[in-house]
Amino acid sequence: MRDRRDPAGPAPTGPDVGALAEGVAAGSRAALARAITLVESRRADHRIAAASLLERLLPRTGQAVRIGLTGVPGVGKSTLVEAFGTMLTGAGHRLAVLAVDPSSRRTGGSILGDKTRMAKLAVDPNAFIRPSPAAGTLGGVASKTREALLLCEAAGFDVVVVETVGVGQSETVVADMVDVFVALMLPGAGDELQGIKKGLLELADLIAINKAEGENAARAGAAAAEYRAALRILFSRTGEAPPVLTLSGLAGIGIEAFWAAIRDIAARRRADGSLAARRAEQSVRWFRSLLDERMRQALVPPAQRAALRGLEQAVADGRTTAPAAVEEAVASLLGARGQNRGG
Repeated sequence: MRDRRDPAGPAPTGPDVGALAEGVAAGSRAALARAITLVESRRADHRIAAASLLERLLPRTGQAVRIGLTGVPGVGKSTLVEAFGTMLTGAGHRLAVLAVDPSSRRTGGSILGDKTRMAKLAVDPNAFIRPSPAAGTLGGVASKTREALLLCEAAGFDVVVVETVGVGQSETVVADMVDVFVALMLPGAGDELQGIKKGLLELADLIAINKAEGENAARAGAAAAEYRAALRILFSRTGEAPPVLTLSGLAGIGIEAFWAAIRDIAARRRADGSLAARRAEQSVRWFRSLLDERMRQALVPPAQRAALRGLEQAVADGRTTAPAAVEEAVASLLGARGQNRGG
């Protein structure tokens, strides 16, 4: 019978964090892909390994320009990222795109169409595209997008774009992980400007009117003028309004000016210290969100999760109110914990 301490015995099945960290630091795309898969895993042992991996790579992070890009479906986010990214890699930059796809309601998986919509970038050796399912996460971002962003930085990518679903649930989630948050709009403000969420305009660092080519050019210019007027009023008491520009990802118009505006915003914030303060605040919010998630997992035993789902459905059906459901849930959880201690 083999001694369990025998080094010739079966090797452990867990990931080799040290080797993986070395691969990511060396710029290996395969290692980066495996590392992101690891941080996305829900297994408890993988979660611990992922935390260790991020700790090892932390000194290599923080040097990239982090860009968030949001907009309604059909506004042309992927087309713009393709044109923008091709320009960047042609200028010697290394670009990572974290493209968060809508999740399939039937399978729970992502549609993963971004690699086909970004055909040039998908084969560019200086670009890395990682589609991930949103899976119902607020803000149209995957639950581990922050971790993936840090891993891309550690792998040497100096520009990271988080392209969101644009579902309009909570753009604050996107703004809380990037240096420059861009809202991509369609030409012809009109009714769109009346109906757009004020909160989005307040969060955006840059407004870009896309599809400003051909017959749309005049409409895009008019939309930009309307947005500028609205933003001047919105920011009249709180500070400087974000810039508004027009461009076309399809025709490649205004892409250089778009990049110049992003660099200008990031440079000014880096110079006055607000970028460091912004990132520090983002890290604290990340810690709090992860702590809330882990505490919920720790406090709610598996046997109680079905009961909580029942209360959620009761609130959704209007059979009870949220405050009453919370009181019932807390009483149930405390009771279960008391029984466990007594046992």
